[in-house]
Amino acid sequence: MTTGKDVTIYDIAEELGISASTVSRALKDHPHVKPELKKKILAIAKRLGYQQNKFASNLRQRRTHTIGVVIPRLDSYFMSTVISGMEKVANQAGYQLIISQSQESAQKEVANINTLYNSRIDGLLISLSYETQSLEHLSILFRKGIPVVFFDRVCDHPKCKSVVINNFKAGYEATEHLINQGCKRIVHLGGSMLRNVYSERYKGYIQALMDHGIKPDKNLIIYSDLSRQSGEEVARQMLDWKKLPDGVFAANDTSAVSLICELKKNGVKIPEEVAVVGFNNDPISSVVEPHLTTIHYPGREMGEIAAGSLINLLTNRQSEILSTIILSHSLIIRESSARLGKSSSKSQSEARKKGALTSD
Repeated sequence: MTTGKDVTIYDIAEELGISASTVSRALKDHPHVKPELKKKILAIAKRLGYQQNKFASNLRQRRTHTIGVVIPRLDSYFMSTVISGMEKVANQAGYQLIISQSQESAQKEVANINTLYNSRIDGLLISLSYETQSLEHLSILFRKGIPVVFFDRVCDHPKCKSVVINNFKAGYEATEHLINQGCKRIVHLGGSMLRNVYSERYKGYIQALMDHGIKPDKNLIIYSDLSRQSGEEVARQMLDWKKLPDGVFAANDTSAVSLICELKKNGVKIPEEVAVVGFNNDPISSVVEPHLTTIHYPGREMGEIAAGSLINLLTNRQSEILSTIILSHSLIIRESSARLGKSSSKSQSEARKKGALTSD
C-alpha cells in the first residue's frame, strides 16, 4: 500500500536498530562505517525507496550546483549547439543546467530571471532578448554575488564576462565578399539594433561599402525579426523595386534561405542576378539550392567557454579576470554568392589558419 510518506534516515535506523547518525555517515560513504554495515544500510535504503534530500543538503552548503541559462529561443540550431557545449562542461564539473527561453520578450526574460533566482541558482548564463534595454532585472543577482556571464547577445557590464565573435569583422567580410563578386547594390537584412550582434554586423556592412567607394543607401537596409516569413517578405519587396539589387547580406541563415527560395520561385537566378550571404552556418545552409554562403559561428565552443568561465568564477572567484572573450569565425563561400568560382574549401582552410581565441 502506498502512503506517499518520504522515507527518512530515521526509518532506516529503526529497521536496523542503529543510530540515525550512523545511517547518515554510511549514505555519505564515510570511511568510519564498516563495509558490512554500510552494505546493509544501502540495501535497506534501496528497499524502502529512500531518496536523499539534496535540496536541504544544498541549503546547508549554500550551493545548489545548478546554473541558470536564459536564451532567446529554444528552436534555434545555433542555440542548441551552444547549450550542448554548456551542458558538456557543466556536467563534467558537477553542475546541472536549468534552461529557459525569453521568446524575444523583455518581460518574459525578467520573469525567467526571477524564477531562476528563486530556484537558488549558483550562476547565470544569458543571451539577451530582442527587446531588452535595461539590465535592472539582473541587479538581484549582482546584490547576492551571483556571477553572470553573457554570450552571443551581450551587454557591457563591469561585473560580467562576455563571450562573442567579432560581429563587425564578420559583417565586413560577408559584405566585402559580395563586393568582390561584382555586387554594387547590396541589401542588408538585419535584426534589432538593440542587440550587439546585429548592430555590429550592420556596422561591418556599412564600413565595407564605404571602404570600396560605395555610398550606403538607406533604402537597401531592412530590419526584421529574421524569421522565415521576413525573408519571404523582403524577397517580394525586392521584386517590386524598379531595379533589383544584385546582392543580399542577411544577418541569419533562416531569412537568407527563405529569401533565396522566394526569389527562385519568381524566376530570379541565384547568384547570377542576386548573390546571397547568410550568417550562422545552420544545417539548412547546405541543403538549400544553391548552397548558401555563410559565416561559421562556433556555437558549441561558445557554450563550452561560457560555461567554463562561469564555473571558474564559482570555484575561484579571485582568479577570474572579467573581460570579453572573442572566438574566431570564418566565411564559408558556397554557390549562392560565388559568381567568380571561388571554392568553399579554400575559404575554410584559410580561416582555420587564423587562430581560435583572443581576449580583450
